[in-house]
Amino acid sequence: MSINITMPALSPTMEEGNLAKWLVKEGDTVEPGDVIAEIETDKATMEVEAVDEGVVGKILVPAGSEGVKVNAVIAILAEDGEDASTVESTSEEAPAKQAETPHAPAEPADTPALKVATDSADQAAGHGRPNDIAGVKSDAERVFATPLARRIAAQKGIDLAAITGSGPRGRIVKADVENAQPPAAQDAETQAAPVSSAPLATGAPAAPSGMSDEQVLAHFDEAKYESKPHDGMRRVIAERLTESAQTIPSYFVTMECELDALLALRKQMNDAAPKGKDDKPAYRISVNDFIVKAMALALQVVPMANVSWTSTARVFHKSSDVGVAVAVDDGLFTPIVRDAHIKPLSAISAEVKDMAGRARAKKLKSEEYQGGSTAVSNLGMYGVREFTSIINPPHASIVSIGAGEKKPVIKDGAVAVATLMAATFAFDHRAIDGALGAELAAAFKGYIENPMSMLV
Repeated sequence: MSINITMPALSPTMEEGNLAKWLVKEGDTVEPGDVIAEIETDKATMEVEAVDEGVVGKILVPAGSEGVKVNAVIAILAEDGEDASTVESTSEEAPAKQAETPHAPAEPADTPALKVATDSADQAAGHGRPNDIAGVKSDAERVFATPLARRIAAQKGIDLAAITGSGPRGRIVKADVENAQPPAAQDAETQAAPVSSAPLATGAPAAPSGMSDEQVLAHFDEAKYESKPHDGMRRVIAERLTESAQTIPSYFVTMECELDALLALRKQMNDAAPKGKDDKPAYRISVNDFIVKAMALALQVVPMANVSWTSTARVFHKSSDVGVAVAVDDGLFTPIVRDAHIKPLSAISAEVKDMAGRARAKKLKSEEYQGGSTAVSNLGMYGVREFTSIINPPHASIVSIGAGEKKPVIKDGAVAVATLMAATFAFDHRAIDGALGAELAAAFKGYIENPMSMLV
């Protein structure tokens, strides 16, 4: 009897994913544990292993499909002795959603194609329409034109529907519009109307500027840009941080912290690190490891700030779980250091290095970047003096760390030189009031300036 291979749920909140790549083909024999495909979620690319043995009879969802629902049948496995060419799914359930590209004409080799994802089920039911980025309107009134051609047409007041395109499959290109004559009835003001006064393109979503996607693209020369469709990670980052900016009433507190004692202790600890047979030290603690530890301990000193906000209650956390912002290619992860308040600096250092490496390879497990009540974002290594960050729910705070700089300070009535670091805290005012936020910032500063207190 044939066996269904279904879209796995790779995290508790996953509802759909992208089938990035098949590592087997129809007719291949697989055994339990064999890696058969790669699945992309909003945060990671993960391998899918076969759980049964057999022959791959049919691949139902091709590589590159987006928005495949969890538990949808993606392939069928034939059992030993079964004719793989005749297998059928044992379930009527089919992939609920796959990304499709509207049947727009092929682009010339030197023109970047704009891929538009649509929901085939919604279109079949009459719900929604494909984006008009590539000049695609409804099935009843398709006008294929490049963004540059549309811009010129809008400026000249030319109706694209009245033009016969000379591009591939009849697509209207720049030359077609330039050779067309504007209607005689149109006056000069209409002919010179800027693109911003053109009507919104049919089905085109509004961009943050209030313009449609087509109107945004019409401002640029199509030969001088390349459009990169949003991947799952970029969409989630945009959605979550837009939600945060629109819903969280944030305020900011900046503390300048002296780093000299911390830098001296760090050097002492790293110099004392035991070495293995390869003469490599067992650990190398960074300034950021001290910052994570200081934030974790400060939350224990000010437990009312170790909180998350919900619509019905504040959630007070007993442990200090601190997120560490890690930049990856075209995205961001915030893996969580659990119970950071009770872990030694060497353990925090090893854990952050391990998770940061796997974050860049998009191999983190979902539970490793979910949860926590606060986060650390450090741009000091780029020479940034001071900055603010957007709170990432369910966190109620985040600290932004700038570069340490030598500055003149007054000590005991005399001018001295000290290494100062700006730490700027963002707080969710719904959960953490101003005085409470300042109290947490002061506790953090105390640990940074007296680093030995983090070791006892």
